[in-house]
Amino acid sequence: MKYALLSVSNKSGIVDFAKGLVSAGYNLISSGGTYKVISAEGIPVMRVSDYTGSPEILNGRVKTLHPKIHGGILAQRDSSSHDLDRKVNRIELIDIVAVNLYPFKETVAKPKVTLEDAIENIDIGGPSMVRSAAKNYKDVAVMTNPNQYGIYLDSIKGNISIKPETLRKQFMLEAFRHTAEYDATISSWMEDRLV
Repeated sequence: MKYALLSVSNKSGIVDFAKGLVSAGYNLISSGGTYKVISAEGIPVMRVSDYTGSPEILNGRVKTLHPKIHGGILAQRDSSSHDLDRKVNRIELIDIVAVNLYPFKETVAKPKVTLEDAIENIDIGGPSMVRSAAKNYKDVAVMTNPNQYGIYLDSIKGNISIKPETLRKQFMLEAFRHTAEYDATISSWMEDRLV
């Protein structure tokens, strides 16, 4: 079975992407608002909590930080020891990760934003999934921008000449840039307010 994990703050294009993935034979895993948007369209999708067997906790602060998520993303496809770990722990491979992060920059741009509001808009699980997928880019496609969805679907369906492995490498670079810029925005805002 093929799995894709979709967990996005920016929902642009996610419904069409989800439909395209299902038509390409992927099973979808999703959390929170992304799950609601996809399932409302009648697209088959599994909640992260149903997949992991663990509920979302701490008012949603912990959703995707689970071995069944990160093990499925980080597992090397050519490693017998990873295969054994996955089998023992019933972890499926996750081949596609589409994540964009909580809108920290937009939140702190609001007048009179509080430190508490800013802190609650610091994404933890999202960057962890992005970094995991980027680290394992040889086997996992990581997408942090809705503009990437269509081109990757076209690639896996053979509609364009760009191979999925070429796109995975490009997307990996964009993913690390994305998390670096996100962290830089947070640290800069915190430094301005707290130092």
